[in-house]
Amino acid sequence: MGKSDEIRIRDATELDREAILEVMLEAYEQYRTVLPSARWEPYRESIRASVDGDNPAARLVAELAGKVVGSVQLFLSSEAAYGMPELGIQSPIIRFLSVSPAVRGRGIATLLIQESARRSLALGATTLHLHTSDMMESAVRLYERLGFERAFDKDMRNGDTLVKSYRIHLQEAALL
Repeated sequence: MGKSDEIRIRDATELDREAILEVMLEAYEQYRTVLPSARWEPYRESIRASVDGDNPAARLVAELAGKVVGSVQLFLSSEAAYGMPELGIQSPIIRFLSVSPAVRGRGIATLLIQESARRSLALGATTLHLHTSDMMESAVRLYERLGFERAFDKDMRNGDTLVKSYRIHLQEAALL
């Protein structure tokens, strides 16, 4: 593998905004056929809005050959991530993990999660959380393979969809 094949994880800059939005929309497009349009349109709008939101503590991108091919957002609490302080999560949460379909299977999502975990540890956190649903089967398999466990007490509902909570204990995490 030459230099052009190396995946680089870095902080996003303002110049990455359009590329991040493109990757996110491309990555989540597969759910358009799963979700009824009454749910898909607001979901797509929340993706768009997240690119401009100022709540993430960090926005990370994965770069391959100088092109943004993945991204993730790291929030410090359930209030910052979802506007839901009642969930009671006072530790980092990852959201909107996105990898361009053209480069899936190369470990990019894992690298983005690992960097999120490292940053969470550096902040003094003991856990890293995320939320997902059953429609994201391959993502759930990845999270479980990396050592995330269900956190049933932090589940939430989005309409009739159960949004499942997962967490990993960073001190014991093999993914680091």
